[in-house]
Amino acid sequence: MDKIWGQAREELQKIVGADSFATWIEPLRLAGVTDGTAVIACPTRFLSDWVSRHYSDDILKVLDRVGGPVHRLNFETRSPVIRQAANSVEPRPQAAPRAVDEELTAPLDQRFTFDNFVVGKPNELAHAAARRVAEGGPVTFNPLFLYGGVGLGKTHLMHAIAREIQARQPEARVLYLSAEQFMYRFVQALRDRTVMDFKELFRTVSVLMVDDVQFIAGKDSTQEEFFHTFNTLVDQGKQIVISADRAPGEIKDMEERIKSRLQCGLVVDLHPTDYELRLGILQSKTDVFRLQYPGLQLAPGVLEFLAHRITSNVRVLEGALQRLFAFASLMGREITLDMTQECLADILRANDRKVSIEEIQRKVAEHYNIRLSDMIGPKRVRTVARPRQIAMYLSKQMTSRSLPEIGRRFGGRDHTTIMHGVRKIEELRSADRSLAEDIDLLRRLLEA
Repeated sequence: MDKIWGQAREELQKIVGADSFATWIEPLRLAGVTDGTAVIACPTRFLSDWVSRHYSDDILKVLDRVGGPVHRLNFETRSPVIRQAANSVEPRPQAAPRAVDEELTAPLDQRFTFDNFVVGKPNELAHAAARRVAEGGPVTFNPLFLYGGVGLGKTHLMHAIAREIQARQPEARVLYLSAEQFMYRFVQALRDRTVMDFKELFRTVSVLMVDDVQFIAGKDSTQEEFFHTFNTLVDQGKQIVISADRAPGEIKDMEERIKSRLQCGLVVDLHPTDYELRLGILQSKTDVFRLQYPGLQLAPGVLEFLAHRITSNVRVLEGALQRLFAFASLMGREITLDMTQECLADILRANDRKVSIEEIQRKVAEHYNIRLSDMIGPKRVRTVARPRQIAMYLSKQMTSRSLPEIGRRFGGRDHTTIMHGVRKIEELRSADRSLAEDIDLLRRLLEA
């Protein structure tokens, strides 16, 4: 079995790539093959579910080729046998950990758990990576770097990771704090001449979690200490989880060596919410609010209306729903579309799309370094046509203009041309990660 699985692993690494292999395939082992059914042992239920959904076809094909015939896979949750190389160094026993200073660790919000985190396509990878880290075990990517705009779920996932690790490993020293708190403690240690105590505290934790790391950008002394703390923990095989409002390479005034370290693990973008995810969040929150406000009636179409109109971030979306339920409860009225528009008039006005087609064309032209005149001109070379289609797609997504009107703004093109461009970008976006990142960046720049 070991020989067959060894050959299969080599082929799977080529198919899925080194990073995905280390994260999802490496922890597995082949427990046996009986009557064409291969039993795959997984260390956790979560890993078993994820691999069966995303990699079962690849594993089945490879196993059938190198050790066949294999017609079916059976994933079982078992602790894999860990074989240590003959020349490996036996790890030295460590002293029993002491409790982390409770005043230093930021309080964890009891509401933020994996169970109530609504998963959709924009945050699927971030959620999976967070669950993988929270399960503990050997560190497969370090650090885990989560980034995205306000209200997209970074803090929710950070709190969920910390709570899950504490529940699974009560002896683990999990230190969760904001970058601002890290700087404050460091400055306090400098003032009180207790820098060595500070270093010992931060460098002997099991898991270090730092929120909003962009805060230390431009603060030289704090960056220096953070850099050395980061390196020490990574060298010790300790897990680090970090969040920010932008990718490491986009953080202005952050030292290049720190940017490089932050990018050496898994960097995951929490994309802006789409309609389906917003609707799912509203439905989940509605179930909670119904318990708080029993008897309230919610008319059909209200949640769909909110998911369509409030696109800024999840916090605004949840706040709007909370206000709506409270208002309906106080007034003793059913939650209808008319009442929703009356109660949330200010939020709906603030979320009205104000981006113009001309602004979209200008921003896309600048991003791809083409002339604005080419955006509406007849050129059909790929270097011009693709940015033009992206501008068409964003115009359809971010304005309320009709397809014929968008066509007129793009040099008098027919509405079917606009429709084709929009569909083309929708197809490419799901397959081309680089293009998807470009579109998300342009959207953020236009919404800023």
